[in-house]
Amino acid sequence: MDTSNSPLFLPLSFLLFAITCTVNSCPPSDRAALLAFKSALTEPYLNLFASWSGPDCCHNWYGVSCDPTNSRVADLNLRGESEDPILQKSGRSGFMSGHISPSICHLDRLTTIIIADWKNISGPIPPCISSLPLLRILELIGNRLSGTIPPGIGKLKHLAVLNLADNQISGIIPRSIANLAALKHLDLRNNRISGPIPPNFGNLKMLSRALLGRNLVSGQIPPSIAGMYRLADLDLSVNRISGSIPAWIGRMPVLSSLYLDQNLISGRIPASLVGSRGLSILNLSRNALDGSIPNVFGQQSYFMELDLAYNKLTGPVPKSLTTSMYIGHLDLSYNHLCGQIPAGEPFNHLEASSFFSNDCLCGSPLPKC
Repeated sequence: MDTSNSPLFLPLSFLLFAITCTVNSCPPSDRAALLAFKSALTEPYLNLFASWSGPDCCHNWYGVSCDPTNSRVADLNLRGESEDPILQKSGRSGFMSGHISPSICHLDRLTTIIIADWKNISGPIPPCISSLPLLRILELIGNRLSGTIPPGIGKLKHLAVLNLADNQISGIIPRSIANLAALKHLDLRNNRISGPIPPNFGNLKMLSRALLGRNLVSGQIPPSIAGMYRLADLDLSVNRISGSIPAWIGRMPVLSSLYLDQNLISGRIPASLVGSRGLSILNLSRNALDGSIPNVFGQQSYFMELDLAYNKLTGPVPKSLTTSMYIGHLDLSYNHLCGQIPAGEPFNHLEASSFFSNDCLCGSPLPKC
């Protein structure tokens, strides 16, 4: 029987359509949370939030993605500097002011929060973010966020990326951060974080990048870091780190870059550090290191950058540097080195500025002895 013109068919079809839309739409509670989040922000130039209208926040809402299995909001990805067509067409980077509303915590199925490079978003990180059970990525880089890192941050058992760089965050690194067993990337650079590195920091066994540079971090390098077998990049530069450099750092299995420049570090350079087969970037400049540079370079030494400038180093330039596989940028200036600079590579391609202001160095590229 042809029911296409039946008066009962049209209401039924509309009912099925409504049910389908309801199943595929985000819940009203998620939509309300997003709109409350939006109301705390001002984006005056690009009208990025114009798409945040209608009942379904899972489709065509700028920066919002949902889990297809349950239509819950899963990802909030708002980048002020990206390859997004809207930003590219405008020819400018994004600008946004306001604050991050705690209403974001009502989106309790979030796996990703990226609110990055908006320059003028201020205020604290809502402490309730620590209660989001599925969160894997938290990137708030490039804003003006202040206050402290939420003390309960260690509750985020699935967190793999924590990037709070380029803000105005103060206070200490919470001890609970060492509970982030899945954390692989930590970037806290260029903030106002103070106090010591937590002694249990080495519990972060999955961490490959620990970037803490340009803060006010003090104290010594904690021994627990020796057990971080996946750590490839460690940046503690431009802080107030004191004490000596532990010899075990040079024996870390995959460490490839180490930035300790502009701190209060004293004592001698461990032979294991400059003799490391894995390190390719080593910057120890602007500290109070003394003694001689260990003469332990060899055919396995491969340094793209080796910067020991502005210390109190004495003795000669190590002759074993000539046996290195590769030395790119070398800076030994502003020390108390003395003697003839060895001949051959890498010294053939270095400029005199690499050796300026030492006690009595001579030989190419400096004047003859």
